[in-house]
Amino acid sequence: MSISHPRPPGTGAAPTGTTSGACTTADGLDELVCFDLYAASRSVTAAYRPVLSELGLTYPQYLVLVVLWDRGACSIKHLASTLRLDHATLTPLLRRMEEAGLLVRERSLIDERSVTVRLTGRGDSLRDVREGVRCHIADLLGLDVDQVDALQGLLRQVSANLADRAV
Repeated sequence: MSISHPRPPGTGAAPTGTTSGACTTADGLDELVCFDLYAASRSVTAAYRPVLSELGLTYPQYLVLVVLWDRGACSIKHLASTLRLDHATLTPLLRRMEEAGLLVRERSLIDERSVTVRLTGRGDSLRDVREGVRCHIADLLGLDVDQVDALQGLLRQVSANLADRAV
């Protein structure tokens, strides 16, 4: 089943203001909301890449740090839920971050099945660049505050709607 919202005839394939001509109505992608989400996600992630590479971080590692900066030490289960990642994806990511000296994983003394993740001094020290990274990306997006709020609201609604239907 494909969900699309066709554009009226003659409106063109590319969004207003684009000049690339890379999308045409003949390829069918311009009618797929999923493709717009995919392309936007790749573009935003690519925008982070040069900024984060200077810090020796990948985008997923940065997201882990953001959660730990905000919430402090937490279980891997909580981290996986917050980041919407499965354990098989998160575990090697955390292992690499631990090897880089950014965090420590520790088994709970109360429940050996639970592993807590906490920042090291090095991981915590990167908190100072967070605002600069955020501002840089906000500038690249080229959206005003109201547009960002509206976009986040729509994306969160889409995520919530689909999470309710997840198999």
